[in-house]
Amino acid sequence: MKHSPAYRLAATVLHGFDEYRARFKQITSDASRRFRDAAWREAQQASAARINLYGEKVGDTLGRLQRTFAQEVLAHCETWQEARGHYAQLISQRLDYELAETFFNSLFCSVFQHRHIRNDWMFVYSSREDAAHRSGIELCRRYDVKGDWAGALAWALSEAPFESPFADVERDSQLGAGLLEAQLPAAIWQADDAQVELLNSVFYRNKGAYLVGRLLGGGEQVPLVLPVLHGEGFGEQQGGDPCLHLDTVLTETDEVSIIFSFTRAYFQVDVPVPGEFVAYLKQLMPHKPEGELYAAIGFFKHGKTEFFRALNQQVAKREERFMIAPGVRGMVMAVFVLPSFRTVFKIIKDEFDPAKEVTHAIVREKYRLVKRHDRVGRMADTQEFSNFIVRQDHFEPECLAHLLEVAPSTVSLKEDKVIIKHCYTERMMTPLNIYLEQCSADERVMVLKDYGNAIKQMAAANIFPGDMLLKNFGVTRHGRVIFYDYDEVSYLTECRFRHIPKSQGVDSYMDGGTSLSIGPNDIFPEEFGPFMFANPELRALFMEQHPELFDPDYWLTLQRAILEGRVIDVYPYRNKQRFAGTVGQLVH
Repeated sequence: MKHSPAYRLAATVLHGFDEYRARFKQITSDASRRFRDAAWREAQQASAARINLYGEKVGDTLGRLQRTFAQEVLAHCETWQEARGHYAQLISQRLDYELAETFFNSLFCSVFQHRHIRNDWMFVYSSREDAAHRSGIELCRRYDVKGDWAGALAWALSEAPFESPFADVERDSQLGAGLLEAQLPAAIWQADDAQVELLNSVFYRNKGAYLVGRLLGGGEQVPLVLPVLHGEGFGEQQGGDPCLHLDTVLTETDEVSIIFSFTRAYFQVDVPVPGEFVAYLKQLMPHKPEGELYAAIGFFKHGKTEFFRALNQQVAKREERFMIAPGVRGMVMAVFVLPSFRTVFKIIKDEFDPAKEVTHAIVREKYRLVKRHDRVGRMADTQEFSNFIVRQDHFEPECLAHLLEVAPSTVSLKEDKVIIKHCYTERMMTPLNIYLEQCSADERVMVLKDYGNAIKQMAAANIFPGDMLLKNFGVTRHGRVIFYDYDEVSYLTECRFRHIPKSQGVDSYMDGGTSLSIGPNDIFPEEFGPFMFANPELRALFMEQHPELFDPDYWLTLQRAILEGRVIDVYPYRNKQRFAGTVGQLVH
Protein backbone atom coordinates (compact mmCIF):
# COMPACT_ATOMS: atom_id res chain seq x y z
CA MET A 1 0.00 0.00 0.00
CA LYS A 2 2.78 2.44 0.93
CA HIS A 3 4.40 1.80 -2.42
CA SER A 4 1.30 2.57 -4.46
CA PRO A 5 1.37 5.72 -6.63
CA ALA A 6 -1.58 7.19 -4.70
CA TYR A 7 0.13 6.76 -1.34
CA ARG A 8 3.40 8.22 -2.62
CA LEU A 9 1.46 11.13 -4.11
CA ALA A 10 -0.19 11.80 -0.74
CA ALA A 11 3.15 11.55 1.05
CA THR A 12 4.78 13.94 -1.44
CA VAL A 13 2.05 16.54 -0.91
CA LEU A 14 2.37 16.19 2.86
CA HIS A 15 6.13 16.63 2.61
CA GLY A 16 5.56 19.88 0.74
CA PHE A 17 3.09 21.00 3.39
CA ASP A 18 5.61 20.23 6.14
CA GLU A 19 8.20 22.38 4.39
CA TYR A 20 5.68 25.20 4.12
CA ARG A 21 4.70 24.98 7.78
CA ALA A 22 8.29 24.85 8.98
CA ARG A 23 9.22 28.02 7.09
CA PHE A 24 5.94 29.72 8.08
CA LYS A 25 6.66 29.04 11.75
CA GLN A 26 10.25 30.23 11.38
CA ILE A 27 9.19 33.59 9.91
CA THR A 28 6.46 33.97 12.53
CA SER A 29 8.57 33.04 15.55
CA ASP A 30 11.14 35.68 14.60
CA ALA A 31 8.52 38.43 15.03
CA SER A 32 9.42 38.84 18.71
CA ARG A 33 13.04 39.49 17.79
CA ARG A 34 12.04 42.01 15.11
CA PHE A 35 9.84 43.79 17.65
CA ARG A 36 12.62 43.81 20.23
CA ASP A 37 15.09 45.29 17.75
CA ALA A 38 12.59 47.77 16.27
CA ALA A 39 13.36 46.22 12.87
CA TRP A 40 10.29 47.73 11.22
CA ARG A 41 11.43 47.53 7.62
CA GLU A 42 12.45 43.90 8.14
CA ALA A 43 9.00 43.25 9.64
CA GLN A 44 7.38 44.54 6.45
CA GLN A 45 9.62 42.31 4.35
CA ALA A 46 8.86 39.28 6.54
CA SER A 47 5.13 39.90 6.17
CA ALA A 48 5.39 39.95 2.37
CA ALA A 49 7.70 36.90 2.38
CA ARG A 50 5.22 34.90 4.43
CA ILE A 51 2.38 35.76 2.03
CA ASN A 52 4.51 34.73 -0.97
CA LEU A 53 5.62 31.55 0.80
CA TYR A 54 2.41 29.62 0.18
CA GLY A 55 2.53 29.98 -3.59
CA GLU A 56 6.24 29.20 -3.62
CA LYS A 57 5.79 25.95 -1.69
CA VAL A 58 2.80 24.87 -3.78
CA GLY A 59 4.94 25.50 -6.87
CA ASP A 60 7.86 23.54 -5.42
CA THR A 61 5.61 20.62 -4.54
CA LEU A 62 3.92 20.63 -7.93
CA GLY A 63 7.34 20.46 -9.57
CA ARG A 64 8.27 17.52 -7.36
CA LEU A 65 5.06 15.71 -8.33
CA GLN A 66 5.67 16.32 -12.03
CA ARG A 67 9.21 14.97 -11.75
CA THR A 68 8.13 11.92 -9.76
CA PHE A 69 4.95 10.78 -11.50
CA ALA A 70 4.00 10.24 -15.10
CA GLN A 71 1.52 12.74 -16.49
CA GLU A 72 -1.15 10.06 -16.95
CA VAL A 73 -0.92 9.24 -13.22
CA LEU A 74 -1.17 12.87 -12.11
CA ALA A 75 -4.03 13.59 -14.51
CA HIS A 76 -6.09 10.60 -13.32
CA CYS A 77 -8.82 11.69 -10.88
CA GLU A 78 -9.10 8.19 -9.42
CA THR A 79 -5.44 8.42 -8.34
CA TRP A 80 -6.27 11.60 -6.44
CA GLN A 81 -9.38 10.00 -4.95
CA GLU A 82 -7.24 7.20 -3.51
CA ALA A 83 -4.56 9.70 -2.48
CA ARG A 84 -7.17 11.76 -0.64
CA GLY A 85 -7.99 8.75 1.53
CA HIS A 86 -4.32 8.13 2.34
CA TYR A 87 -3.75 11.81 3.03
CA ALA A 88 -6.71 11.99 5.41
CA GLN A 89 -5.17 9.12 7.38
CA LEU A 90 -1.72 10.71 7.39
CA ILE A 91 -3.02 14.00 8.83
CA SER A 92 -5.69 12.55 11.12
CA GLN A 93 -3.70 13.26 14.30
CA ARG A 94 -2.28 16.61 13.26
CA LEU A 95 -3.24 19.81 15.07
CA ASP A 96 -3.20 21.73 11.79
CA TYR A 97 -5.14 19.16 9.75
CA GLU A 98 -7.44 21.75 8.16
CA LEU A 99 -4.46 23.70 6.82
CA ALA A 100 -3.04 20.45 5.45
CA GLU A 101 -6.32 19.75 3.66
CA THR A 102 -6.23 23.18 2.03
CA PHE A 103 -2.66 22.54 0.85
CA PHE A 104 -3.81 19.26 -0.75
CA ASN A 105 -6.63 21.19 -2.45
CA SER A 106 -4.12 23.72 -3.81
CA LEU A 107 -2.08 20.95 -5.43
CA PHE A 108 -5.17 19.29 -6.89
CA CYS A 109 -6.34 22.61 -8.35
CA SER A 110 -2.87 23.31 -9.75
CA VAL A 111 -2.90 19.98 -11.60
CA PHE A 112 -6.48 20.25 -12.88
CA GLN A 113 -6.61 24.06 -13.41
CA HIS A 114 -9.36 24.42 -10.79
CA ARG A 115 -11.64 21.92 -12.51
CA HIS A 116 -13.26 18.75 -11.14
CA ILE A 117 -14.04 20.31 -7.75
CA ARG A 118 -15.59 17.29 -6.05
CA ASN A 119 -15.32 16.05 -2.50
CA ASP A 120 -14.36 12.59 -3.78
CA TRP A 121 -11.10 13.94 -5.16
CA MET A 122 -10.23 16.80 -2.80
CA PHE A 123 -11.38 18.28 0.50
CA VAL A 124 -14.39 20.34 -0.54
CA TYR A 125 -15.53 19.48 2.98
CA SER A 126 -13.19 18.68 5.83
CA SER A 127 -12.37 15.06 6.60
CA ARG A 128 -12.86 15.87 10.31
CA GLU A 129 -15.88 18.13 10.04
CA ASP A 130 -17.73 16.28 12.80
CA ALA A 131 -14.70 15.76 15.05
CA ALA A 132 -15.38 16.98 18.59
CA HIS A 133 -12.18 16.00 20.40
CA ARG A 134 -9.86 18.74 21.65
CA SER A 135 -6.09 18.80 21.72
CA GLY A 136 -5.78 19.43 25.47
CA ILE A 137 -3.20 22.16 24.82
CA GLU A 138 -3.78 25.18 27.07
CA LEU A 139 -3.97 28.32 24.94
CA CYS A 140 -4.50 30.86 27.73
CA ARG A 141 -3.14 32.13 31.04
CA ARG A 142 -5.47 33.45 33.77
CA TYR A 143 -5.40 35.75 36.78
CA ASP A 144 -7.97 36.29 39.53
CA VAL A 145 -8.51 40.02 39.93
CA LYS A 146 -9.79 40.08 43.55
CA GLY A 147 -10.66 43.76 43.26
CA ASP A 148 -7.16 44.85 42.19
CA TRP A 149 -7.50 45.75 38.51
CA ALA A 150 -4.19 47.61 38.37
CA GLY A 151 -2.48 44.53 39.80
CA ALA A 152 -4.21 42.35 37.22
CA LEU A 153 -2.93 44.53 34.39
CA ALA A 154 0.55 44.56 35.93
CA TRP A 155 0.46 40.76 35.83
CA ALA A 156 -0.77 40.80 32.22
CA LEU A 157 2.13 43.00 31.11
CA SER A 158 4.98 41.74 33.25
CA GLU A 159 4.25 38.05 32.58
CA ALA A 160 3.95 38.49 28.82
CA PRO A 161 6.80 36.91 26.81
CA PHE A 162 8.43 40.14 25.61
CA GLU A 163 12.18 40.38 25.13
CA SER A 164 12.30 44.07 26.16
CA PRO A 165 11.31 45.55 29.54
CA PHE A 166 8.51 48.00 30.21
CA ALA A 167 9.51 51.54 31.14
CA ASP A 168 6.98 51.70 33.97
CA VAL A 169 4.57 48.81 34.49
CA GLU A 170 2.99 50.45 37.54
CA ARG A 171 2.16 53.63 35.63
CA ASP A 172 0.79 51.67 32.67
CA SER A 173 -1.32 49.51 34.96
CA GLN A 174 -2.81 52.48 36.79
CA LEU A 175 -3.69 54.17 33.49
CA GLY A 176 -5.23 50.96 32.21
CA ALA A 177 -7.24 50.41 35.39
CA GLY A 178 -8.64 53.92 35.07
CA LEU A 179 -9.88 53.13 31.58
CA LEU A 180 -11.37 49.82 32.71
CA GLU A 181 -13.29 51.51 35.50
CA ALA A 182 -14.86 53.85 32.94
CA GLN A 183 -15.56 51.13 30.34
CA LEU A 184 -16.47 47.91 32.13
CA PRO A 185 -19.99 46.85 33.04
CA ALA A 186 -20.52 47.06 36.79
CA ALA A 187 -21.25 43.32 36.85
CA ILE A 188 -17.64 42.61 35.85
CA TRP A 189 -15.90 45.51 37.59
CA GLN A 190 -17.44 44.64 40.96
CA ALA A 191 -17.53 40.85 40.57
CA ASP A 192 -15.86 38.76 43.27
CA ASP A 193 -14.97 36.18 40.62
CA ALA A 194 -13.55 38.68 38.06
CA GLN A 195 -10.76 37.15 36.01
CA VAL A 196 -8.34 38.23 33.29
CA GLU A 197 -7.77 35.62 30.58
CA LEU A 198 -5.15 36.13 27.86
CA LEU A 199 -3.89 33.98 25.02
CA ASN A 200 -0.31 32.91 25.69
CA SER A 201 0.80 34.05 22.25
CA VAL A 202 1.57 37.69 21.43
CA PHE A 203 0.09 39.13 18.23
CA TYR A 204 2.72 41.14 16.32
CA ARG A 205 1.97 43.48 13.43
CA ASN A 206 3.96 46.41 12.10
CA LYS A 207 5.16 48.42 15.14
CA GLY A 208 2.63 47.00 17.59
CA ALA A 209 2.34 43.94 19.81
CA TYR A 210 -1.07 42.93 21.14
CA LEU A 211 -2.10 40.85 24.14
CA VAL A 212 -5.52 39.38 23.34
CA GLY A 213 -8.10 37.74 25.57
CA ARG A 214 -11.14 38.60 27.66
CA LEU A 215 -12.40 39.74 31.05
CA LEU A 216 -14.91 37.55 32.87
CA GLY A 217 -17.00 38.06 35.98
CA GLY A 218 -20.53 38.15 37.31
CA GLY A 219 -21.67 35.81 34.54
CA GLU A 220 -20.57 38.29 31.84
CA GLN A 221 -17.55 38.68 29.59
CA VAL A 222 -16.00 41.34 27.35
CA PRO A 223 -13.00 41.07 25.02
CA LEU A 224 -9.69 42.53 26.11
CA VAL A 225 -6.87 43.78 23.91
CA LEU A 226 -3.74 45.41 25.33
CA PRO A 227 -1.70 47.15 22.58
CA VAL A 228 1.97 47.44 23.52
CA LEU A 229 4.30 49.78 21.67
CA HIS A 230 8.04 49.79 21.45
CA GLY A 231 10.03 52.89 22.36
CA GLU A 232 7.96 55.85 21.14
CA GLY A 233 5.67 57.68 23.50
CA PHE A 234 7.03 57.21 27.01
CA GLY A 235 10.78 57.46 26.58
CA GLU A 236 13.57 54.96 27.01
CA GLN A 237 15.11 52.93 29.76
CA GLN A 238 18.44 53.83 31.29
CA GLY A 239 21.31 53.57 28.86
CA GLY A 240 19.20 54.70 25.93
CA ASP A 241 17.78 51.28 24.98
CA PRO A 242 14.16 51.28 23.80
CA CYS A 243 11.48 50.18 26.24
CA LEU A 244 7.85 49.15 26.08
CA HIS A 245 4.65 50.85 27.16
CA LEU A 246 0.94 50.07 27.18
CA ASP A 247 -0.75 52.31 24.63
CA THR A 248 -4.38 51.83 25.65
CA VAL A 249 -6.93 49.23 26.80
CA LEU A 250 -9.70 48.02 24.47
CA THR A 251 -12.81 46.17 25.65
CA GLU A 252 -15.47 46.89 23.01
CA THR A 253 -16.28 44.08 20.55
CA ASP A 254 -16.38 46.51 17.61
CA GLU A 255 -12.96 47.94 18.57
CA VAL A 256 -11.47 44.45 18.72
CA SER A 257 -13.10 43.58 15.40
CA ILE A 258 -11.42 46.59 13.77
CA ILE A 259 -8.03 45.40 15.05
CA PHE A 260 -8.65 42.07 13.30
CA SER A 261 -10.05 43.82 10.23
CA PHE A 262 -9.82 42.51 6.66
CA THR A 263 -8.20 45.85 5.80
CA ARG A 264 -4.99 45.18 7.74
CA ALA A 265 -1.85 43.12 7.38
CA TYR A 266 -1.96 39.61 8.79
CA PHE A 267 -0.72 39.11 12.35
CA GLN A 268 2.49 37.28 13.13
CA VAL A 269 1.46 35.05 16.04
CA ASP A 270 2.33 31.57 17.27
CA VAL A 271 -0.77 29.39 16.80
CA PRO A 272 -0.44 25.98 18.51
CA VAL A 273 -3.85 24.65 17.37
CA PRO A 274 -5.31 26.70 14.51
CA GLY A 275 -8.91 25.50 14.82
CA GLU A 276 -9.07 26.01 18.59
CA PHE A 277 -7.26 29.35 18.32
CA VAL A 278 -9.83 30.60 15.79
CA ALA A 279 -12.68 29.25 17.92
CA TYR A 280 -11.39 31.33 20.84
CA LEU A 281 -11.17 34.48 18.71
CA LYS A 282 -14.68 33.77 17.47
CA GLN A 283 -15.91 34.07 21.07
CA LEU A 284 -14.46 37.58 21.18
CA MET A 285 -15.81 38.57 17.75
CA PRO A 286 -18.92 36.47 17.14
CA HIS A 287 -19.96 38.40 14.01
CA LYS A 288 -16.66 37.97 12.19
CA PRO A 289 -16.59 35.07 9.67
CA GLU A 290 -14.19 32.24 10.53
CA GLY A 291 -12.49 32.68 7.16
CA GLU A 292 -11.50 36.23 8.08
CA LEU A 293 -10.14 35.08 11.44
CA TYR A 294 -7.98 32.40 9.79
CA ALA A 295 -6.70 35.05 7.37
CA ALA A 296 -6.03 37.54 10.18
CA ILE A 297 -3.53 35.15 11.79
CA GLY A 298 -1.75 34.41 8.51
CA PHE A 299 -3.65 31.42 7.12
CA PHE A 300 -5.24 33.36 4.27
CA LYS A 301 -5.45 30.33 1.96
CA HIS A 302 -7.44 28.37 4.49
CA GLY A 303 -9.48 31.53 5.04
CA LYS A 304 -10.36 31.23 1.36
CA THR A 305 -11.40 27.59 1.91
CA GLU A 306 -13.69 28.59 4.78
CA PHE A 307 -15.13 31.41 2.67
CA PHE A 308 -15.87 29.01 -0.19
CA ARG A 309 -17.60 26.54 2.13
CA ALA A 310 -19.72 29.28 3.70
CA LEU A 311 -20.64 30.60 0.25
CA ASN A 312 -21.73 27.16 -0.91
CA GLN A 313 -23.95 26.83 2.15
CA GLN A 314 -25.52 30.24 1.54
CA VAL A 315 -26.13 29.61 -2.16
CA ALA A 316 -27.68 26.21 -1.38
CA LYS A 317 -30.38 27.94 0.68
CA ARG A 318 -31.71 29.47 -2.55
CA GLU A 319 -33.06 32.46 -0.62
CA GLU A 320 -31.82 34.99 -3.18
CA ARG A 321 -29.87 35.27 -6.42
CA PHE A 322 -26.71 37.02 -7.54
CA MET A 323 -27.44 40.55 -8.75
CA ILE A 324 -25.54 43.54 -10.14
CA ALA A 325 -23.92 45.50 -7.31
CA PRO A 326 -25.56 48.84 -6.50
CA GLY A 327 -23.72 52.03 -7.38
CA VAL A 328 -21.89 53.37 -10.42
CA ARG A 329 -20.70 50.61 -12.71
CA GLY A 330 -16.94 50.40 -13.03
CA MET A 331 -14.88 51.02 -16.14
CA VAL A 332 -12.58 48.03 -15.51
CA MET A 333 -14.53 45.64 -13.29
CA ALA A 334 -18.01 44.13 -13.48
CA VAL A 335 -19.28 43.71 -9.92
CA PHE A 336 -22.09 41.52 -8.61
CA VAL A 337 -23.29 40.48 -5.16
CA LEU A 338 -25.25 37.92 -3.21
CA PRO A 339 -26.81 40.54 -0.88
CA SER A 340 -27.02 38.55 2.36
CA PHE A 341 -23.45 37.23 2.07
CA ARG A 342 -21.76 40.63 2.64
CA THR A 343 -19.35 39.97 -0.25
CA VAL A 344 -18.81 41.51 -3.69
CA PHE A 345 -17.57 39.51 -6.68
CA LYS A 346 -15.42 41.38 -9.22
CA ILE A 347 -14.65 40.30 -12.78
CA ILE A 348 -12.21 42.06 -15.11
CA LYS A 349 -14.05 43.25 -18.22
CA ASP A 350 -12.85 42.30 -21.69
CA GLU A 351 -12.70 45.93 -22.82
CA PHE A 352 -12.05 49.01 -20.69
CA ASP A 353 -13.17 52.58 -20.98
CA PRO A 354 -10.70 54.45 -23.26
CA ALA A 355 -9.60 56.55 -20.28
CA LYS A 356 -8.21 53.42 -18.62
CA GLU A 357 -4.74 52.64 -19.96
CA VAL A 358 -4.36 49.23 -18.30
CA THR A 359 -4.46 45.59 -19.33
CA HIS A 360 -5.76 42.41 -17.68
CA ALA A 361 -2.22 41.53 -16.63
CA ILE A 362 -1.63 44.97 -15.11
CA VAL A 363 -4.89 44.83 -13.15
CA ARG A 364 -4.04 41.40 -11.72
CA GLU A 365 -0.58 42.61 -10.71
CA LYS A 366 -2.13 45.63 -8.94
CA TYR A 367 -4.28 43.27 -6.85
CA ARG A 368 -1.23 41.16 -6.01
CA LEU A 369 0.62 44.32 -4.97
CA VAL A 370 -2.09 45.18 -2.45
CA LYS A 371 -2.18 41.58 -1.18
CA ARG A 372 1.52 41.73 -0.33
CA HIS A 373 1.53 45.28 1.01
CA ASP A 374 0.63 46.62 4.45
CA ARG A 375 -3.01 47.67 4.02
CA VAL A 376 -2.85 50.04 7.05
CA GLY A 377 -6.55 49.52 7.76
CA ARG A 378 -7.55 51.31 4.57
CA MET A 379 -7.51 48.71 1.77
CA ALA A 380 -9.77 45.69 1.51
CA ASP A 381 -8.26 42.21 1.41
CA THR A 382 -9.21 40.12 -1.61
CA GLN A 383 -9.54 36.44 -2.43
CA GLU A 384 -8.85 35.24 -5.96
CA PHE A 385 -10.84 32.38 -7.53
CA SER A 386 -10.45 30.46 -10.77
CA ASN A 387 -13.15 28.43 -12.55
CA PHE A 388 -15.88 29.51 -10.19
CA ILE A 389 -19.00 27.51 -11.18
CA VAL A 390 -22.57 28.42 -10.22
CA ARG A 391 -25.96 27.22 -11.47
CA GLN A 392 -27.56 29.58 -13.97
CA ASP A 393 -30.74 29.93 -11.93
CA HIS A 394 -28.73 31.37 -9.03
CA PHE A 395 -28.31 34.60 -11.08
CA GLU A 396 -30.78 37.35 -11.76
CA PRO A 397 -31.23 37.33 -15.58
CA GLU A 398 -30.16 40.99 -15.87
CA CYS A 399 -26.97 40.31 -13.90
CA LEU A 400 -25.99 37.25 -15.96
CA ALA A 401 -26.71 39.06 -19.24
CA HIS A 402 -24.48 41.94 -18.13
CA LEU A 403 -21.58 39.64 -17.22
CA LEU A 404 -21.83 37.72 -20.49
CA GLU A 405 -21.87 41.00 -22.40
CA VAL A 406 -18.91 42.76 -20.77
CA ALA A 407 -16.68 39.75 -19.99
CA PRO A 408 -17.41 36.96 -22.50
CA SER A 409 -13.83 35.68 -22.32
CA THR A 410 -14.21 35.18 -18.55
CA VAL A 411 -17.88 34.29 -18.12
CA SER A 412 -19.55 31.53 -20.13
CA LEU A 413 -22.53 29.21 -20.05
CA LYS A 414 -22.29 25.43 -20.26
CA GLU A 415 -25.72 23.82 -20.14
CA ASP A 416 -27.22 25.11 -16.87
CA LYS A 417 -23.86 26.16 -15.34
CA VAL A 418 -22.22 29.59 -15.27
CA ILE A 419 -18.44 29.24 -15.49
CA ILE A 420 -16.35 32.20 -14.31
CA LYS A 421 -12.71 31.67 -15.20
CA HIS A 422 -11.37 34.32 -12.83
CA CYS A 423 -12.82 36.63 -10.18
CA TYR A 424 -11.97 38.47 -6.98
CA THR A 425 -14.04 38.66 -3.82
CA GLU A 426 -14.05 41.47 -1.28
CA ARG A 427 -16.08 42.35 1.80
CA MET A 428 -19.23 44.28 0.92
CA MET A 429 -19.29 47.97 1.86
CA THR A 430 -21.53 50.93 1.06
CA PRO A 431 -19.94 52.88 -1.82
CA LEU A 432 -18.86 56.28 -0.51
CA ASN A 433 -20.78 58.20 -3.17
CA ILE A 434 -24.00 56.40 -2.18
CA TYR A 435 -23.30 56.85 1.53
CA LEU A 436 -22.90 60.62 1.06
CA GLU A 437 -26.29 60.79 -0.66
CA GLN A 438 -28.02 59.06 2.24
CA CYS A 439 -26.22 60.17 5.41
CA SER A 440 -26.96 63.03 7.81
CA ALA A 441 -25.07 66.33 7.83
CA ASP A 442 -23.00 65.25 10.87
CA GLU A 443 -22.19 61.90 9.27
CA ARG A 444 -21.14 63.72 6.09
CA VAL A 445 -18.58 65.75 8.02
CA MET A 446 -17.22 62.65 9.75
CA VAL A 447 -17.01 60.46 6.65
CA LEU A 448 -15.29 63.15 4.56
CA LYS A 449 -12.75 63.57 7.34
CA ASP A 450 -12.15 59.83 7.30
CA TYR A 451 -11.95 59.79 3.49
CA GLY A 452 -9.05 62.24 3.66
CA ASN A 453 -7.44 60.28 6.49
CA ALA A 454 -7.66 57.13 4.39
CA ILE A 455 -5.80 58.79 1.51
CA LYS A 456 -3.15 60.16 3.88
CA GLN A 457 -2.59 56.87 5.67
CA MET A 458 -2.24 54.93 2.43
CA ALA A 459 0.18 57.56 1.16
CA ALA A 460 2.28 57.36 4.30
CA ALA A 461 2.48 53.59 3.69
CA ASN A 462 3.78 54.29 0.14
CA ILE A 463 0.46 53.66 -1.64
CA PHE A 464 -1.14 56.13 -4.04
CA PRO A 465 -4.68 55.08 -5.02
CA GLY A 466 -4.51 56.69 -8.46
CA ASP A 467 -8.24 56.97 -9.05
CA MET A 468 -9.55 58.77 -5.95
CA LEU A 469 -13.17 59.05 -7.09
CA LEU A 470 -15.74 58.55 -4.34
CA LYS A 471 -17.13 55.41 -6.02
CA ASN A 472 -13.82 53.63 -5.50
CA PHE A 473 -14.08 53.90 -1.72
CA GLY A 474 -16.54 52.20 0.61
CA VAL A 475 -17.84 52.73 4.14
CA THR A 476 -17.82 49.78 6.57
CA ARG A 477 -20.43 49.09 9.23
CA HIS A 478 -18.02 50.77 11.67
CA GLY A 479 -18.09 53.96 9.60
CA ARG A 480 -14.52 53.61 8.32
CA VAL A 481 -13.66 54.62 4.76
CA ILE A 482 -11.90 51.85 2.81
CA PHE A 483 -10.33 51.85 -0.66
CA TYR A 484 -11.26 48.86 -2.81
CA ASP A 485 -10.58 49.61 -6.51
CA TYR A 486 -6.97 48.75 -7.31
CA ASP A 487 -6.62 48.98 -11.08
CA GLU A 488 -4.67 52.28 -10.88
CA VAL A 489 -2.91 51.81 -7.56
CA SER A 490 0.85 52.44 -7.46
CA TYR A 491 3.68 53.04 -5.04
CA LEU A 492 3.80 56.67 -3.95
CA THR A 493 7.51 56.77 -4.66
CA GLU A 494 6.82 56.01 -8.34
CA CYS A 495 4.68 59.14 -8.75
CA ARG A 496 5.94 62.56 -9.82
CA PHE A 497 4.04 65.24 -7.95
CA ARG A 498 4.20 68.63 -9.62
CA HIS A 499 3.07 72.20 -9.18
CA ILE A 500 1.03 73.85 -11.93
CA PRO A 501 2.97 76.90 -13.19
CA LYS A 502 1.36 79.92 -11.53
CA SER A 503 0.81 81.90 -14.70
CA GLN A 504 -0.10 79.02 -16.95
CA GLY A 505 -2.68 76.23 -17.21
CA VAL A 506 -1.49 72.69 -17.67
CA ASP A 507 -2.03 72.81 -21.42
CA SER A 508 -0.70 76.34 -21.87
CA TYR A 509 2.54 77.31 -23.49
CA MET A 510 5.38 78.50 -21.35
CA ASP A 511 6.97 81.88 -21.79
CA GLY A 512 9.79 80.32 -23.71
CA GLY A 513 7.39 78.91 -26.27
CA THR A 514 7.54 75.26 -25.14
CA SER A 515 4.54 73.41 -23.76
CA LEU A 516 4.36 71.87 -20.30
CA SER A 517 5.35 68.25 -20.81
CA ILE A 518 3.21 65.77 -18.83
CA GLY A 519 4.49 62.24 -18.26
CA PRO A 520 2.43 59.14 -17.40
CA ASN A 521 3.38 59.33 -13.70
CA ASP A 522 2.93 63.11 -13.37
CA ILE A 523 0.34 64.17 -10.81
CA PHE A 524 -0.94 67.68 -10.10
CA PRO A 525 -2.56 67.72 -6.62
CA GLU A 526 -3.89 71.23 -7.16
CA GLU A 527 -6.34 69.69 -9.63
CA PHE A 528 -7.71 67.04 -7.24
CA GLY A 529 -10.74 69.06 -6.09
CA PRO A 530 -12.93 69.07 -9.24
CA PHE A 531 -11.82 65.54 -10.08
CA MET A 532 -12.86 64.12 -6.69
CA PHE A 533 -16.03 66.15 -6.13
CA ALA A 534 -18.62 67.27 -8.65
CA ASN A 535 -20.60 68.71 -5.73
CA PRO A 536 -19.02 72.10 -4.85
CA GLU A 537 -20.38 71.99 -1.28
CA LEU A 538 -18.70 68.65 -0.57
CA ARG A 539 -15.54 69.85 -2.29
CA ALA A 540 -15.34 72.99 -0.14
CA LEU A 541 -15.88 70.99 3.08
CA PHE A 542 -13.24 68.43 2.14
CA MET A 543 -10.69 71.10 1.13
CA GLU A 544 -11.27 72.82 4.46
CA GLN A 545 -10.65 69.56 6.33
CA HIS A 546 -7.63 68.37 4.29
CA PRO A 547 -5.99 71.35 2.55
CA GLU A 548 -2.59 69.64 2.50
CA LEU A 549 -3.81 67.00 0.04
CA PHE A 550 -3.97 69.70 -2.62
CA ASP A 551 -0.40 70.86 -1.96
CA PRO A 552 2.31 69.10 -4.02
CA ASP A 553 4.86 69.83 -1.29
CA TYR A 554 2.90 67.65 1.15
CA TRP A 555 3.22 64.67 -1.20
CA LEU A 556 6.88 65.40 -1.92
CA THR A 557 7.63 65.47 1.83
CA LEU A 558 5.98 62.08 2.24
CA GLN A 559 8.02 60.69 -0.64
CA ARG A 560 11.28 61.88 0.92
CA ALA A 561 10.36 60.34 4.27
CA ILE A 562 9.62 56.99 2.65
CA LEU A 563 12.80 57.05 0.56
CA GLU A 564 14.78 57.79 3.74
CA GLY A 565 13.52 54.51 5.17
CA ARG A 566 10.95 55.79 7.64
CA VAL A 567 8.10 53.43 8.44
CA ILE A 568 4.65 54.49 9.59
CA ASP A 569 2.17 52.49 11.57
CA VAL A 570 -1.46 53.57 11.63
CA TYR A 571 -2.77 52.20 14.90
CA PRO A 572 -6.19 50.55 14.69
CA TYR A 573 -7.86 52.59 17.42
CA ARG A 574 -8.70 56.22 17.99
CA ASN A 575 -6.05 58.76 18.93
CA LYS A 576 -8.02 59.96 21.94
CA GLN A 577 -7.86 56.46 23.42
CA ARG A 578 -4.08 56.42 23.52
CA PHE A 579 -2.18 57.12 26.71
CA ALA A 580 0.71 58.78 24.87
CA GLY A 581 2.30 59.30 21.46
CA THR A 582 0.77 60.58 18.25
CA VAL A 583 -0.99 58.42 15.67
CA GLY A 584 0.48 58.51 12.20
CA GLN A 585 3.72 60.24 13.15
CA LEU A 586 6.58 59.37 10.81
CA VAL A 587 9.47 58.01 12.85
CA HIS A 588 12.66 56.16 12.05
